[in-house]
Amino acid sequence: MNLGRTAKLVAQAFDAALVEAGGTLPVWLTLLSVKSSKLANQRELAGMIGIQGATLTHHLNAMEAQGLLTRRRDPVNRRVHLVELTEAGEAMFETLRKAALVFDKRLRVGLSDERLAEFAQVLAVLRDNVEG
Repeated sequence: MNLGRTAKLVAQAFDAALVEAGGTLPVWLTLLSVKSSKLANQRELAGMIGIQGATLTHHLNAMEAQGLLTRRRDPVNRRVHLVELTEAGEAMFETLRKAALVFDKRLRVGLSDERLAEFAQVLAVLRDNVEG
C-alpha cells in the first residue's frame, strides 16, 4: 500500500508540474515517444506509451489540432500513419523536458546516487516478482 500511495502522489505531483509548464502527462509521454523514435507509427507509439490505440488517437487528434505534431500516411503501407513533431511540438517538448528535469531534481533531494541505484534494484525485483 505504501508503494501504491507513494507512486500515486508522485504521479499527481509530476502531472501538476507538467500542467504548470503548459502540458499534461499524456502530451509529455507522446512528445517524448515521438522524439525518441524517428517517424514512429501510431501502433508503435501506443505500445511505447502503454495505452490503447483509440486513446492515443484521441491524444494525437488534440495535439495535431494544437499544431504540436503532424501525421501522414506511410508510403510503404498506406494503412499506417507516421507521426512527426512540428516546430511547436519541438518547443513544447523542450519546455516539458525542462519541467521534468526540475521535478526530477526536486524529487531526488536528499538521495545519494547509491541509494537511488539501490532503489532502482528494489523496484526491478518487485517488477520481476509480479511478472514472474
